[in-house]
Amino acid sequence: MKEVEFFDTTLRDGSQTVGINFSAQDKIHIAQRLADFGMDWIEAGWPGANPKDDRVFTELRQRQWQRSKLVAFGSTARPNGRVEADKGLQALLQAQPDAVCIFGKTWPLHVHKALNISLQENLDLIHGSIALLKQHIGTVFFDAEHFFDGHKDDESYSIQALQAAHEAGADALVLCDTNGGSTPYEVASMVSHAIRRFPRQTIGIHAHNDCDLAVANSISAARVGARHIQGTINGIGERCGNANLTSVIPNLILKMKLPCHLPAQQLQELRSLSDFVNEMANRLPWRHQPYVGQNAFAHKGGIHVSAVKKSPMLYEHIAPELVGNTQRVIVSDQAGRSNIIAKTAGLSLARDINAHDPAIQRMVEQVKMLENQGYAFEGAEASFQLRFKRALGEFRHYFTLKSFRVLDTKFDHDEPTEAEATVQLMVGSEHCHTVALGNGPVNAMDKALRLALVNHYPALNDMRLTDFKMRVLSTREATEASVRVLIESTDGVSEWGTVGVSTNMIEASYQALVDAIEYKLMRDGIEPPHV
Repeated sequence: MKEVEFFDTTLRDGSQTVGINFSAQDKIHIAQRLADFGMDWIEAGWPGANPKDDRVFTELRQRQWQRSKLVAFGSTARPNGRVEADKGLQALLQAQPDAVCIFGKTWPLHVHKALNISLQENLDLIHGSIALLKQHIGTVFFDAEHFFDGHKDDESYSIQALQAAHEAGADALVLCDTNGGSTPYEVASMVSHAIRRFPRQTIGIHAHNDCDLAVANSISAARVGARHIQGTINGIGERCGNANLTSVIPNLILKMKLPCHLPAQQLQELRSLSDFVNEMANRLPWRHQPYVGQNAFAHKGGIHVSAVKKSPMLYEHIAPELVGNTQRVIVSDQAGRSNIIAKTAGLSLARDINAHDPAIQRMVEQVKMLENQGYAFEGAEASFQLRFKRALGEFRHYFTLKSFRVLDTKFDHDEPTEAEATVQLMVGSEHCHTVALGNGPVNAMDKALRLALVNHYPALNDMRLTDFKMRVLSTREATEASVRVLIESTDGVSEWGTVGVSTNMIEASYQALVDAIEYKLMRDGIEPPHV
């Protein structure tokens, strides 16, 4: 059986996502990360379409990839001109890729409405363009644009378009669900039809997600024999996105056991690859994303936690480590002793804790009481760990607050406010008094705290906030309502979340900020000062 090959179009189709704008350097970094992962084909852009993509291909001429192949994307030659003189095809050749992927029309509606040429002229463009490219490039893929819609409308013509590409020497006929409107049943039937018509040809799938079926359609195509699967990391792409390779790849390798050119052990890098692309796209990760999301293997109910501690397979469909993820145990008002014990596993404690330890029951009751007040530890595990160590009497604060004051000043209707924070702390026996300006009260207070502490704790130089969320807990109290602040922090090595709750948003923010700082210092093994 022929191996499945994966074709990544994150840098081309994925870059068409509304709100994502990769720089040339971003694309180069992502391409290298995809190559490190071992992606079979990496489509880096459309040479000749814009200066950014031209620069990317120029820079990537120096690539030293072990497994991955660089692909340039383009279209068939323009109508009403000589194929040999087509500037678009020449730009593809000048980019010096390992392979080229060009798209052509397979739906008569597009041939007539978009190209305004005859059906035969379109077939000639497909054949002529691929034949020209094959004279200079070893591998040429044909993206059969709108194939499934075309097949429904005019089955004979959609197959004729594939025939033209096949006869010209295309290395794969990639069937595109360009509008994303097909279902797995339709895809399986039409892919099977193409395979029967071209039994010795590699058939591929390029699915869009407009019906939330791109992954299912890709899997259906692979099940009936498609061996070239296109998609993007995290499913980014135009409109509703493309087939999500972080789901497609493990499904084909781990679930369907299909032979794939990508080594199965590379799946252990899948989550880090997903996170990297999100970072480059300046995009918050989807925490519930299958396989690679932060909550993909998270357990909240006490019964579930008790079960997975006996055998993870009771509530986990795979071992999370297979895709580079980890099991998470969530502490909430549904928590029982199992949750609390599980959360203590990674803590350095002075004494052993078991299910009958009175501290466990105290912590269960405390968590339920705090969540009744509005606290949420699901995204704030660092705050939970600090509270647990305090409950055991095994935690000392790294500083003592004497006072803080935050002022917002506005001088004109059209001018922004100025925020100033004043903080007085005691670090051991030393008094620290600092003032800082910020673009808002929380930013100013964060700066003032760091300014006061960084000379005593240089490790804080590595720490930064990555997300800040505030939620009003009850709208009925209007401006008197309590608010919950969730803060996410990182030091470049790990990430952690902290929480604060108060009727005063500044106080809630202060609680979360202090927890973030003290958790960082505790986790680094830094000793608090002795007074």
